[in-house]
Amino acid sequence: MAEFDYIIIGAGSAGCVLADKLTEDGRNRVLVLESGGSDAKFWIKVPLGYAYTYNNPKLTVECATQPDAGLSGRSALWPRGRVVGGCSSVNAMAYMRGLDHDYEDWVTAGAAGWDWQTVRDVFSMLEAGPLKVSDLSRHMHPFSGQFIDAAHQIGWPVSDDLNSGTAGLGRYRSTVWKGRRWSAADAFLRPAIKRGQVKIETHAHVQGIDIIDGAAQGVTYKKGGQTLHATARHEVILSAGAVHSPQVLQLSGIGDGDLLRSHGLNVINPLSQVGQGLQDHLGITYSFAAHPKTLNSILGRFMGRMFSGVRYLMTKGGPLAVPVNQVGGYIPSGASRAPDTQIYCNPMAYTYGPKGPTVTAKPGFILSAQPCRPTSRGEIRIASASPEDEPIIQPNSLSTDADQQGAIRAGRLLQALAQSETLSQARSGAIGPDLTAMTDADLLQDFRDRASTVFHPSCTCQMGDDPATSVLDERLRVHGTRRLRVVDASAFPNITSGNTNAPTMMLAARAAQLILEDNR
Repeated sequence: MAEFDYIIIGAGSAGCVLADKLTEDGRNRVLVLESGGSDAKFWIKVPLGYAYTYNNPKLTVECATQPDAGLSGRSALWPRGRVVGGCSSVNAMAYMRGLDHDYEDWVTAGAAGWDWQTVRDVFSMLEAGPLKVSDLSRHMHPFSGQFIDAAHQIGWPVSDDLNSGTAGLGRYRSTVWKGRRWSAADAFLRPAIKRGQVKIETHAHVQGIDIIDGAAQGVTYKKGGQTLHATARHEVILSAGAVHSPQVLQLSGIGDGDLLRSHGLNVINPLSQVGQGLQDHLGITYSFAAHPKTLNSILGRFMGRMFSGVRYLMTKGGPLAVPVNQVGGYIPSGASRAPDTQIYCNPMAYTYGPKGPTVTAKPGFILSAQPCRPTSRGEIRIASASPEDEPIIQPNSLSTDADQQGAIRAGRLLQALAQSETLSQARSGAIGPDLTAMTDADLLQDFRDRASTVFHPSCTCQMGDDPATSVLDERLRVHGTRRLRVVDASAFPNITSGNTNAPTMMLAARAAQLILEDNR
């Protein structure tokens, strides 16, 4: 049995930041348990390689949702990173802090100390340190400029910095450095390991948290057919993500009593909200054929792909050096003056199949939108007492009228963009459903029929000030169980307005400050 100061379950975005920040002063030894393997893979490091990583079964675990009544009874696959770096090794690399009211709402929900001014300082600290956030505008395809022109024409604000906290369409900043994906493992975990204070165990499958007399003492995990134990002198920190963190708590005896007893588990802490409160962003995508050249004209041709590959290997530049989403931002849909919809614009049309993306040589582009702050809430619960069985995911999408209206307004925004003078001249027709001809009823039905996750599950172990309505206190400690915290997107009281990777890293950096304060 090994002993460490802290044990972190999960080497994803949060776990990597924690490992670094908890060992910066050289005083603590940390064990990181990761169920996946190495991130030393070519397509992980290539920014455009997102198309080959996000649903690769060697790098992710595909969690299937229950049939979702709000989405025409469809079941969806939610790939979650199972590799060093977690989802930061397989995501689309868009770096979005969120909007100031996201965090003010956290405070209102009972998470004191997570106001915008406080978290903004943490973001700034991360961005000034090892985290690399790059402006890749000079590598973007020229067609991307047409999205900006279209926004000007229809009166949308245009922004040079999508993290300024205001509305606007602009070019995404990405977690890319010198032409390579710069994941949380690159920025935080590897420097921490080099200091000699962090041990990482890959292919380590956590069976449960060892809780004795109401306090987390260690972790039981399997690796290579062996059952192993590790103890923590200070704390166990659960950073397995919004799908698997509630599963680990439930398997460890923390959760709704009736659920745990139905699977033959001992109830150690009957916290009813474990796994409740699930939120995710849903996006709808429309594809168009185009008259001008787009990225299809390069990457849809064999010689173009070959030239781009050689260029990337020699210079770390060109089309492969830019993530798939090039232009986007926060736009008000009309329900209020505040931005409430996130837009994505890609200068390439493509389809996905079992073997990955298909890109034709015919020019095309994509417009997508996601309502930023859904009000629907779902749940995650264990399917059995076995850690090998993936949990049950019930999203409850579009279960509120507000979310249904938000889906319609998102469609209207895309209609306005598509019908701008610039994009009207550029497009030669629809690929798939014709957005421009849809009524409100059509927009809602199409959203139900085709909208999909944007891979931002969160809020399943929410912070709050009441154990009856939350799982964690404002310092991310599990209500009623000592020496145990949850630090990942599951701790969000509500989903942030944009991509959740940046807020997750921010949360972990602030959590490390709190943890060190509490254990001095």
